[in-house]
Amino acid sequence: MNLQSPHLTIEMTQEIFYCQEALLLESGESIPEFQLSFTTQGQLNANKDNVIWVLHALTGDANPHEWWSGLIGEDKFFDPSKYFIVCANFLGSCYGSTQPLSNNPKSGDPYYYDFPNITTRDIAAGLDKLRIHLGLEKINTVIGGSLGGQVGLEWAVSLGDKLENAIIVASNAKASPWIIGFNETQRMAIESDSSWGKPHPEAGKKGLETARAIGMLSYRHPMTFLQNQSETEEKRDDFKISSYLRYQGLKLANRFNALSYWILSKAMDSHDIGRRRGGTPVALSKIKCKVLSIGVDTDILFTSEESRYISKHVPKGTYREISSIYGHDAFLIEYEQLQYILKSFYLENNG
Repeated sequence: MNLQSPHLTIEMTQEIFYCQEALLLESGESIPEFQLSFTTQGQLNANKDNVIWVLHALTGDANPHEWWSGLIGEDKFFDPSKYFIVCANFLGSCYGSTQPLSNNPKSGDPYYYDFPNITTRDIAAGLDKLRIHLGLEKINTVIGGSLGGQVGLEWAVSLGDKLENAIIVASNAKASPWIIGFNETQRMAIESDSSWGKPHPEAGKKGLETARAIGMLSYRHPMTFLQNQSETEEKRDDFKISSYLRYQGLKLANRFNALSYWILSKAMDSHDIGRRRGGTPVALSKIKCKVLSIGVDTDILFTSEESRYISKHVPKGTYREISSIYGHDAFLIEYEQLQYILKSFYLENNG
């Protein structure tokens, strides 16, 4: 590990990776060229074996020190004074990477609805282009939750011996009908917006508000709402939960776009690590790295059983569980449990 003093502020670097090569997609289509916005913190050590690659969730960005602040940053578990931390905004997302509002090189106009459907495997393939560009022959750890966990599992298959550890949090090996159903209802909400289908950056914005409200119901457990949104007085209308969901919908619609939400939710639905690999158990058996699969006992979206399934079928699998009332979102909230689980895993598996 490098010898920087932990008392010095370690700056984060934000850059754009421009790939001039076409990215061939699983569908047979291709994206002629693309860019990925990414951040780095810390420095590579002499052995170049201290790379931590963080993968964001559905509406995340390349700033994990902000949305995983209890896990990543100075004096945190993944400390940039010890590690070289990389995080890239996914292909299709709207935080600096190529997405539906980007210009199509073939026409010079924004893709809009012509942006091709991408899969979690395609997203991993795009990240691998960046890895090669950065000259990283080995990655110590790939870590991600939810959609990020799906992408991480896909990447673990293709990386082979180049990856030491994969930490897959609140995720699965194949999208369940339950997840696809929730995503479909959210896309139906976007479709119902009268602006959807028009070539405009804010098309579907009102529908996205509704989509996010639907999503929030799956990200938390009913106990969360019972604890935080219960009424203290008798009411017939104007409930706290109603205001909360409307607020969450508006907040996302003001920072994200409906087209990227559509593309990335479709990518989540596409997730099937066993596709064209002989089925899910066979594909998982080909993963060479050590895998820590972390479930949440109250997660109703990505169930703990799905996390157990991963650890059961990979050759070097470990399962641990977060206990929380927060449901799926616990992986972004329960930092103390996560740090304890991670510390135990590294001590047991990495000396």
